[in-house]
Amino acid sequence: MNSFASPSHAQPSAAPLPFSRLQAPAEDLYPRLFDAILEQRIDAGSRFTEDSLKEMFGVSRADVRRVLTQLSHEHVVVLRANHRPRVAAPDREQTQQALHARRLTENTLVRLACQRPQAEGLKRLRGLIERERQAVEQDRRGAAIRLSGEFHLTLAQMAGNAPLAHFLGSLVPLTSLAIARCGGSTHSCCAWQEHTALVEAVERGDASKAGMLMNQHLDHLEQTLLESTVKQCVVG
Repeated sequence: MNSFASPSHAQPSAAPLPFSRLQAPAEDLYPRLFDAILEQRIDAGSRFTEDSLKEMFGVSRADVRRVLTQLSHEHVVVLRANHRPRVAAPDREQTQQALHARRLTENTLVRLACQRPQAEGLKRLRGLIERERQAVEQDRRGAAIRLSGEFHLTLAQMAGNAPLAHFLGSLVPLTSLAIARCGGSTHSCCAWQEHTALVEAVERGDASKAGMLMNQHLDHLEQTLLESTVKQCVVG
């Protein structure tokens, strides 16, 4: 057993997904607001306020504040005293560093997940893949990007290493924002197929195959985001 995994007799200590750190109805607001940012209906140039978001989404100002605070912890929104909130604009170096950190973290996490494939966790992953596929087909790019990130965080939960899963939770939203900013057509995305192959390898307990697939997946994402010759974007 890999020493980075939780003891086999213990229940996995799951790191919560970003939106689940919030209480309803803020929990419901998180994906709606994040989708609006990923679809660039709210972008780095938008002059939004807590009050304008309250009116846009029909929620309380307190819930808006809680979600903005969560998004600021994830480096998606920048909050400064006496300034309007603004959407972050990660540069090439920030994106590259986040991707390299994801590669190191997810390569370990997916191998740990292969040691403890759980029927319920695999079912959740397949459900996310199906929702991601539907979002791609319906050209709901923001939802597709967010669900793709949620796939990676859910897979991380299965690994049974809460600190690593928590760390990944600080990286995925930032790279989701970078994906959204690079533009492109939702119909060009192929991440859900790659996610399906990952789940199949985890279900078989094939750590070598799963690690290879994860590296290929993140290589594809890095090439798409960082090489100026690439014209289309993928969901990662």
